[in-house]
Amino acid sequence: MERTCCPSYTIRLKASDFVPSKEQLRVYKRMQRFLDGMPELRKPMGHKDNRKTSEHTGSSVHHAISNSAGTHGKEGENKAEEFMHHLSDKLDKVVHAYIESGEFPSGIQLPKAAVKKVSHAKRKLSVEGSEDLLYSSSIAFQLAATLRRTKSAEDIQQLQMIRQSAEENDLSPPSIAEKLACSLNQLGTISGLSIRACNGHINFYSAANFVSSDGYVQVVAQPEESGSASKSSCSKKSSQHPQGQKRKLEIRLNRSSFDPEEYELYRRYQIKVHNDAPDHVTESSYRRFLVETPLLFVSPSADGMVSPCGFGSFHQQYIIDGKLVAVGVIDILPGCLSSKYLFWDPDYAFLSLGKYSALQEIGWVKENQAYSASLQYYYLGYYIHSCSKMRYKAAYHPSELLCPLRYQWVAFHTARPMLDKKKYVILSDIASLQDTGTTQSCIPESGMELLHDDIELVDSNDVLMDDDEEMIEIESESSDDELNPETSGLVTAAIDDGDLTNVLIGLKGSRLRYKDLQQAFGFSNERNYLEKQLRSYQRVVGVELSERMVYSLG
Repeated sequence: MERTCCPSYTIRLKASDFVPSKEQLRVYKRMQRFLDGMPELRKPMGHKDNRKTSEHTGSSVHHAISNSAGTHGKEGENKAEEFMHHLSDKLDKVVHAYIESGEFPSGIQLPKAAVKKVSHAKRKLSVEGSEDLLYSSSIAFQLAATLRRTKSAEDIQQLQMIRQSAEENDLSPPSIAEKLACSLNQLGTISGLSIRACNGHINFYSAANFVSSDGYVQVVAQPEESGSASKSSCSKKSSQHPQGQKRKLEIRLNRSSFDPEEYELYRRYQIKVHNDAPDHVTESSYRRFLVETPLLFVSPSADGMVSPCGFGSFHQQYIIDGKLVAVGVIDILPGCLSSKYLFWDPDYAFLSLGKYSALQEIGWVKENQAYSASLQYYYLGYYIHSCSKMRYKAAYHPSELLCPLRYQWVAFHTARPMLDKKKYVILSDIASLQDTGTTQSCIPESGMELLHDDIELVDSNDVLMDDDEEMIEIESESSDDELNPETSGLVTAAIDDGDLTNVLIGLKGSRLRYKDLQQAFGFSNERNYLEKQLRSYQRVVGVELSERMVYSLG
């Protein structure tokens, strides 16, 4: 582990102890609003009186630009500037609506939106079908930075753990851009333009037959109060969903098997979200990764020993109005639900389906404890502290990390300070120091070095000594020392948790018994610390192996 570039630790959560954060509660609320039909955001106070004026201005701007298709020079540029200013005002209105709805905090100075024209050369690089990219805004990046800086102190620790989860983070530019683009589409104020979020940018597209040879857009404004007008939504495929009509979410749990619909969703997810090459996302690789399993299915039982769905590998489908939008690949075991992978429809990124599915899985564990008392934990796979995209896993409090050396669980908040300093640490050492009330500041310098040097169970330092000629010489020397009354007087005959005198130590290329080192330590903090480590080591490997296997001190 200390030699790998990215040490990984198993991470888990006791479901009954889980306390959702404010961010996680917002994920639930966002999904519920979506299922309730995603009603229009409330219009902010102060904008109502100016609505007609704004629409009149917008309409005249559109009309003027449409008539200027054949003009050049300063007049055309001024009209384009007016139109971009009009779009910027629309974005500002949506931002203020989010403040009033509680999505964004109030009482802070948010940046003003700016919409810019996309040059003709860059426009051709972003063509999607018959549409042409005309304008773009980067306001989502500015909002994300401002919101993160102004979060209250109580949210700072939580924010640090989730802020780099770019795909699903509620405060990430892509997520904010999705929200704003969706709200602009709901307002339905601009006919002839389609508005979509792309990698944190808000882009305004127009059909090719609406674009003049000079690059000016020819569209007509549509009044906001026109309730009969058709309105775009965030997703092309769901654009016909009536405003205010409830949606139906179904969650289905199926045994692991190949499903063509799931595979197609997996392909879309890997290609669009993870930028995988299409020819690398094959059916055979998908089957090996997420369908085939070594676990045997165990049928449900009435004795309370097996959950109602049984034990084994499963695919949990999330279906909205008959459309598959996400699949969670999980293992259900006697003591836990283990989350292996999740893939989702990129069109529904604004719902933070990764976080939502995790909350659902935690809830599933809680509910099924009534049927299987041993089912207590929710496993989130592996946690790599240096990987920003895994930080979200630790946001589910109170999570624990498994020490890969002694297989002891350590609270994440205990391990985090050391993981921030060094990529690999022996987690159980940190926990034991905390349990005894020892702080890092009072550990001797030599002891701190020992904190990160422990037994190595592989490679050249793992030495079983039966056939080792060098060890025969050292053992004979040790026997001579045992006959020396001066030496034997310094040796502690027995230690509480076992006799440490014959524990084999590796130090700077030499192999010694612990009794030969006691003289050097005397009665000091260093000796107490080392003996504590040796006792822990001896409890793990046993007395016999501790006398045959090298405990390396470097």
